[in-house]
Amino acid sequence: MNLYSIAPHTPFLHCLVEAVMDGRLLGGWDRTGPFWLSDVTIILPTRRAQDRLADAFAAHPDFTGALPDLRTFGGEAGDEEPFLPPFDAAPLPGRASGLQRRLKLSSLVAAWAHTSEGRQAFATPPTAAEIFSMADSLGMLIDDLAIEERSPADVAGLGAGMAQELGDYWQQTLKFLGIALDAWPAWLADQGLADAAQLRGLRLDRQAGAAGFLYGDRPVIAAGSTGSIPATARLLGTIATLPRGAVVLPGLDLDITPPMHEALLDPLANAHGHPQYGLAQLLRRFGAGVGQVTELCAADHPRTRLVNLALAPTAQTALWSEQRFDATTLSAALDGVSIIRARNEDDEARAMALAGRAALENGKSVGIITPDRNLARRIAAELKRFDIVVDDAAGTPLYHAPAGRLARQVLNLVEGGCAAVDLLALLRNRATTLGSERGALLALADDIDLGLLRGQRPAPGMAGLRSILAAHLAGTLNRPARKLSPARGAEISALFDRLETAIAPLVALRERPDLPASDLARALGAALEAISPDASLAGGAELAAWVDSMATLAGEGYRFSPFGLDDVLAALMTGIEVRHRVPEDRRTDIAIWGQLEARLMSPDVLILGALNEDKWPGAADPGPWLSRGMRLGAGLEPPERQQGLAAHDFAQGLGNAEVILAYADRVGSSPSLPSRLLQRLDAFIGEDASQALRARGQGWLDAARRVDAVASVEPAPRPVPNPPVHMRPRKLSVTEVETLMRSPYDLYAKHVLRLRPLDALGEDPDARERGTIIHAIFARFVDENHDPADPGAFERLIEIANEEFAGLDAIGERRDIWLKRFATAAAQFLEFEQGRAHRVLRRRAEVDGRWDLKLPEPFAITGQADRVDLLHDGTLEILDFKTGSPPSPGTMRAFEAPQLPVEALMAVHGGLRDVAPAKTSALTYIKIGLGPDAFKPSGFALPEGMSVSDVADEVFRRMQLQIDYFLLRQHPLPSRLLPVKGQRFAGAYDHLARVAEWTAVDGEEEP
Repeated sequence: MNLYSIAPHTPFLHCLVEAVMDGRLLGGWDRTGPFWLSDVTIILPTRRAQDRLADAFAAHPDFTGALPDLRTFGGEAGDEEPFLPPFDAAPLPGRASGLQRRLKLSSLVAAWAHTSEGRQAFATPPTAAEIFSMADSLGMLIDDLAIEERSPADVAGLGAGMAQELGDYWQQTLKFLGIALDAWPAWLADQGLADAAQLRGLRLDRQAGAAGFLYGDRPVIAAGSTGSIPATARLLGTIATLPRGAVVLPGLDLDITPPMHEALLDPLANAHGHPQYGLAQLLRRFGAGVGQVTELCAADHPRTRLVNLALAPTAQTALWSEQRFDATTLSAALDGVSIIRARNEDDEARAMALAGRAALENGKSVGIITPDRNLARRIAAELKRFDIVVDDAAGTPLYHAPAGRLARQVLNLVEGGCAAVDLLALLRNRATTLGSERGALLALADDIDLGLLRGQRPAPGMAGLRSILAAHLAGTLNRPARKLSPARGAEISALFDRLETAIAPLVALRERPDLPASDLARALGAALEAISPDASLAGGAELAAWVDSMATLAGEGYRFSPFGLDDVLAALMTGIEVRHRVPEDRRTDIAIWGQLEARLMSPDVLILGALNEDKWPGAADPGPWLSRGMRLGAGLEPPERQQGLAAHDFAQGLGNAEVILAYADRVGSSPSLPSRLLQRLDAFIGEDASQALRARGQGWLDAARRVDAVASVEPAPRPVPNPPVHMRPRKLSVTEVETLMRSPYDLYAKHVLRLRPLDALGEDPDARERGTIIHAIFARFVDENHDPADPGAFERLIEIANEEFAGLDAIGERRDIWLKRFATAAAQFLEFEQGRAHRVLRRRAEVDGRWDLKLPEPFAITGQADRVDLLHDGTLEILDFKTGSPPSPGTMRAFEAPQLPVEALMAVHGGLRDVAPAKTSALTYIKIGLGPDAFKPSGFALPEGMSVSDVADEVFRRMQLQIDYFLLRQHPLPSRLLPVKGQRFAGAYDHLARVAEWTAVDGEEEP
């Protein structure tokens, strides 16, 4: 049996080429003549390795132009079967698609989930998306059974063999599996189909059966496989016994001791997570030992020995104190190794990208390996900063590709009832055309945004949008941010027509009680074709193929209610990857790989990213259908087997001459631990060496942090516009008097630049709007002269509330909540009014006012007082109802809350409509709410020794000075002259004044 191994520190494909070209793997095969190499067959794990091996042969100085016959293990039928000899063998069945299996199994899962036994297995009834996801996980269990050559009977036997150990949940699950695992193979047999995993095993067995006939005494080499699949192991065993057959294993530890080798084979030792576990199992299948394996390119390296010792089985770690290297050997072993310990994924990706860029500048090839696809995308984005375009070789899930994002936006639009945010997100997607040119469509989107949606709340659906458009064109829309012409309105109406036609199939689905997945795919495909016929959209071809595949499965699978469709779409698209189009001039010196794509690759610099626990290796999740113990009982490998493969990938990668290991202290929003593999390495080499490796990587982190840093920060100057005096306002509202005191810049932005804040798009009613409505309710009650003590007063307040809240019918649930809460506020309001009725002669609500000041130039103060009550003593009480908090007593005593004192001045000068001139004896704040302080009067905090009139006079003096200085003279208008202490929200114009820039830099604390 010809067994060889290539150590991790030896470039695998280069060594393989050398061993073929010098005849070491050929068993004395004649190497004369120009075409001798074409007689050699080499079988590899992946097509990527196949391509790289062809390049390596072509680069060899003795290459004559004829390549070996290069194949892959269990390749597609179209690649392999034409080369098999014509001996009698039954034709292979057709392949069942993943979609077929997902839909078929979803029906079984749903039927079980809705039985009494199935309902006990769920805390809440599973959603449609969860049903499809569970069907996928059931399919993975079926694949595991096929790959490891176990049968449903092995699972069924668990009920008897482990009856005492299994709880009710697992017993119920086994009953379902007994049905599902029999039903699916029966359906496949009836259709003449097989799963992909089953077909791969069949093709591997056919390769093994044909090997003796096909190769005879010619050289055939199987290289790079660990034989983790039993059928692959059989093919390797067959090749190893051929006259000139050879098996080349990747990274077998030839120094492993017999006791360690036996421990790896011991089923009770739980060695599945060890990097050598798979190779040890393979040798056992061969009936061979480590001593029968030859190192193909013999060259000892301390790095390989160090990694093998660091990742030794747990029982062997007790020997570390004797096995640790001396300083010289340790230095040689770690030469070329660095560790990047990043704060977060952003730092990690940038540091890895910079390390790759530096290697390219030095003429080195770069390979980046990460199992985290999000990190891969981050790294690709960082490399684009330097015009280095590289895509993740693993591709992008269709659900996250541009075509998938467009599909999700269409679904969100339909499910959200054409909500403002969803509508504009779709219209502003670069792929959306709806029969228009992109520039014209974007202009229409802006007009829809500003003319119809800002500050408005249309009813759901296209009918609500049309109603808003009609109101705008009729001039009845409340203060639109942009005025639209009738011609523009006609264009928008035509766009709405096209959009309504496009989404009509999906809207129709929403009216149905349930539907199959194929109907969703068909309706979505039709909508996307009308919205974006762009054939070049990334993922468009894959999405179209998905729609076509779903069409062939019409009516199949679980029927679900048309809700949560975005999650359903994610489940239905699982496993569909969008491979990036490779430009002809793409770089070949840098690549981003997943763990599978990276196997057998040996670039000059290898960067391993996402070395965090539960990332590399991933979590050992047995899935929802069998526990770990049940998997072992059924003869399946436990989930730790995948961790063993990840550990082998780590050991192979660490054998590269120059390698950078990277991890982050935080992943997402949570703290994260370094990979157990990295922790093992740290523990073996010791604290000093571990810190030295991180010190080497620190340079990349420092460089990453400098990318967006600046050498010095120059404070942005506080904006101090100084417009001509004649452009400044000659009228202020009572609330703007405080604005003049605190931030004159805001008056400049509002009155000189004529800028008004836009309401947030699709903003839900908030406390401010609720307060406005409640003010209006109480005002109507007062203006209609209702007596708070009248027995019908409460019912009348509720009637008014129903009328005022009617405008919120589009958000009925929130409207009902607010109405229910208002009932409590109404009772408190009436109790408050009854308690002060003996002092009040007449009430007036929402009193408009104007006060013309005698200044060098005409100037007016305008405003509206919430309440002005005439008291029996002839004085006035001015009340301000607040849903928020009133000013603090300190602010009032410092004359920094001028609104109520200014209203008192307006009252004494006859500036309030239908209110005779009179002095004000009380200024009162009333908090509206449901808490203990609701409707408790809070009087204006007067400075010691001063009356309301005195405070009003002082406010008037200060107001005159402010108006004269800032509005009637040529002085700058600064921002945040007197900021409110403790304010937790930005002012309407703070972003325009770039407040965050100059307040953050000059050390000023946020108020």
